[in-house]
Amino acid sequence: MSELVTGDAVVLGLRPARLPSRALAAAIDLAVVFCVFMLVSVLVGIASMTLDEAAVAAIAVALFLLVLIGGPIAVETLSHGRSLGKLACGLRVVRDDGGPIRFRHALVRGAMGAVEILMTFGVVASIASLVSARGRRLGDVFAGTLVIRERVAVKRSVAVPPPPPWLVGRFSQLDLSAVPDELWLAIRQYLTRMHQLDPVVGGSIAGRLADELVMRTGIAPPQGVPAAAFLAAVVHERQARDARRVFVGARGADTGASVPGGGPAGVAGSAGAAGPVGSVRPVGPVGPAASGAGAGAGGFGAPGGGADPGAEGPEGTGGSSSGFAPPG
Repeated sequence: MSELVTGDAVVLGLRPARLPSRALAAAIDLAVVFCVFMLVSVLVGIASMTLDEAAVAAIAVALFLLVLIGGPIAVETLSHGRSLGKLACGLRVVRDDGGPIRFRHALVRGAMGAVEILMTFGVVASIASLVSARGRRLGDVFAGTLVIRERVAVKRSVAVPPPPPWLVGRFSQLDLSAVPDELWLAIRQYLTRMHQLDPVVGGSIAGRLADELVMRTGIAPPQGVPAAAFLAAVVHERQARDARRVFVGARGADTGASVPGGGPAGVAGSAGAAGPVGSVRPVGPVGPAASGAGAGAGGFGAPGGGADPGAEGPEGTGGSSSGFAPPG
């Protein structure tokens, strides 16, 4: 894999194509181009039988330039670097920064290709591709392009780690309608890769994502809860709401319609068990059991290693409506 850094300091992991796949793609392209060249030459030869030798020679040079050189240039420009051979082999021509190529890139590649591929039967292009660390021929070097592999093995998707048990259901009253899809995607990507990051860098990313999530929702996490645990709990709450919409229906979930078991849809989805309407039950384990359970769930630990910081008490004992513990 070749790591390229763009102007925005974004590292691109590109997989350069090597000589065997590029040679196969070039052979397919040349076969198609020569077939088109021979067909056009026969048609033009029949139409120019009455012309003199100078005109026939001029037409032959024009056909060579238009078909054998101009054809690949036009195809690469219109297809953004995917000719027929590259499409069959899963390759694409891109710029050094990973962006799509333009006409000037295809023009330089086509002009150099006439020398290093057509006139030398591919010898110069093969040697340059073997010497280059990224498998580039001379046309790629002068044009500032790179041939990459688009078809790569798909990695198995990694599930988002579950939140600690003492945070499950604590955000059932949180308004998530203002959170954009881009932020959800960034949070999911962080949670699935946080164990691969440096602890300092990962903590900084988690803090920024948590701050942006707090700005969107307007409610801060409970005091002492790690940012990563807060993100995992909010993502879990959103997944629970999506599941309720699938099984209960959006209208039943919004109006609090009862589900099988006698409990309201909101209570059944957040608490994880149904009960009589109006009953109050803890959202998670409290006391010393909470710290022990939270330490081994999804890699998150209970803050301070003590009792549940946001455990709900009976009605009127100071617990907030959102399930957060009061500051201090």
